[in-house]
Amino acid sequence: MKSIVIAAPHSGSGKTTVTLGIMEYMRRRGLRVAPFKVGPDFIDPGYHRLVAGRPSINLDGWMCGGEFVRETFSRHLDGADIAVIEGVMGLFDGIGGAGDEGSTAQVARLTGSPVILVVDAKSMAGSAAALVKGFAEFDPGIELAGVIFDNVASDNHGRILREAVEIALPQVKVLGCIPRDERLHIPSRHLGLLTVDENPLSAEFLDCLAESVRTHVDLGLLWVVATHRGAPESPAASSPGRRPKNGARIALARDAAFCFVYEDNLRLLRDAGAEIVEFSPLKDERLPGGVCGIYLPGGYPEVFADTLTANVAMKKAVRDAIDRGMPVYAECGGFIYLTQGVVDAKSEPASLHEFVGVFPVITRMLPRRKALGYREVETIADSIIGPGGTAARGHEFHYSEMEPMPAGVERAYRLRKGGDDLGVDGFRFKNCLASYVHLHFGSNPALAAAFVASCRKFKPEEKSI
Repeated sequence: MKSIVIAAPHSGSGKTTVTLGIMEYMRRRGLRVAPFKVGPDFIDPGYHRLVAGRPSINLDGWMCGGEFVRETFSRHLDGADIAVIEGVMGLFDGIGGAGDEGSTAQVARLTGSPVILVVDAKSMAGSAAALVKGFAEFDPGIELAGVIFDNVASDNHGRILREAVEIALPQVKVLGCIPRDERLHIPSRHLGLLTVDENPLSAEFLDCLAESVRTHVDLGLLWVVATHRGAPESPAASSPGRRPKNGARIALARDAAFCFVYEDNLRLLRDAGAEIVEFSPLKDERLPGGVCGIYLPGGYPEVFADTLTANVAMKKAVRDAIDRGMPVYAECGGFIYLTQGVVDAKSEPASLHEFVGVFPVITRMLPRRKALGYREVETIADSIIGPGGTAARGHEFHYSEMEPMPAGVERAYRLRKGGDDLGVDGFRFKNCLASYVHLHFGSNPALAAAFVASCRKFKPEEKSI
């Protein structure tokens, strides 16, 4: 078994590009790569999936806990030659300064994977060795097996970097020095990189990526240092379990506007008996036949507001389903889609793009980030995701805000951030539950089972819309 964690000292060091390049080169060599992403990110896993040809799985020690991380890591290795785990932020960056919970280092320890550090070498020479030495010795429980320098200015620059590390840290292998190459730039917007739906990597880009790795990274040495250390396997990882026969057909919105969904959320829904059928609020005019529930994940509805607004038939189909009492679970972008519409604060004059209108508020896009960070949720009443008192963890990240929700709309959650009480959140209309928070069902698998059970109760004569 082989596995590696691609980490960095900080965000913006080039680890996504390096990760994609390694995956692409290995795939071209006939290796089966199992991709993973540390943290709550949705965008990088989309690129992983495009390159590796299989879903990328989020590993988050804070949201889901160590046992779930080990279990899902083992489960998703099936049929792979190597696991490639892309880190988040800096190697030791977690939810606080006192420990590494939620960090890349925690996931490296939980999975037993050696770490390869990607260092942006711009404007650095021998000092790079001091930086690498600090990361190598900071935590004895983490194996820093190699370093890849990115943004290297010249062959001589690369020689200096190699010499400095080899003298200071002979046990840490310099696996490569990748030169600056603007052709490998991936464009971004307010929530990060453009999604893979909007920026499907061209054949030319992938060729350039693979050639850069082939030329400037010692893949043979990387293969040697990628030896898996054998993290303890969760007992639950050995088999997927028996799925209930009496399942529920759930419609999942999945297109360029709604693409932020944890793969393990879908896996846990299927394990609970769900049949997931995808549909596109951008292109389809009706819901899939026979569904008894809807999952509206996050994404960029504001970017595709014109198309979503023009698709009157789909908006009506979703509204009718909710009016009939169909269980609907919506997060962030999915929540925005259920409001009266969205206004871009930067447009003059401001114009409303009309959405489904279940919740009687307007969403306004903002020039600055409104919210970012982990969240803890506890339901304050019975809902489609469980009885009152159900606890879960998730993440919130958006550049929008809504008008104050009328008091007559039922609140479903008590929301916390660390030790701070953020008040009530989560809004319910009939059997529709919506919030800005992206819940990870791995934080409490009972969420998935409860949602499937709620969908299963939807009356048979009302299943076709």
